[in-house]
Amino acid sequence: MDSNNKEILLTQEGYDKIENELEVLKTVTRKEVAGRIKEAIAFGDISENAEYDEAKNEQAKVEERILKLENMLRKAKIIKEEEVDENMVTVGSIVKVFDYEFDEHAEYTIVGSAEADPYENKISNESPVGSALIGKRKDEEIDVQVPDGTARFKIVEIRR
Repeated sequence: MDSNNKEILLTQEGYDKIENELEVLKTVTRKEVAGRIKEAIAFGDISENAEYDEAKNEQAKVEERILKLENMLRKAKIIKEEEVDENMVTVGSIVKVFDYEFDEHAEYTIVGSAEADPYENKISNESPVGSALIGKRKDEEIDVQVPDGTARFKIVEIRR
């Protein structure tokens, strides 16, 4: 399967979030940008009209984002919570690990790359830590190549 046809793994929450963003872009943002273009045209000569150029650029970005989101939804495979194995790390798992380097526990939700958000501790199954955790079980230890060197974790808990 080439990268253009690759399935995009999403939780239901992630799918809903993309669907909502798409709806807002199509129903609200598109109209706002069209209104700004219409206003800018009313100013007259569009050949040297910065407002017009800016609105047209924004329109292109909005349309590009709409296409990207539609494509993501078309390729989406929703990970159902009841399918998440609590004995092994999979996409959709919430994993509590002990980080030996920092001598502390950390908790990550393993998600598809489209949903990754490090600020919410949602890490991609394709990231170094995420891919190292996939398929592992409670009490297993893993070494992960990270930009700073090697990180060592012990899986303490797996839940959904």
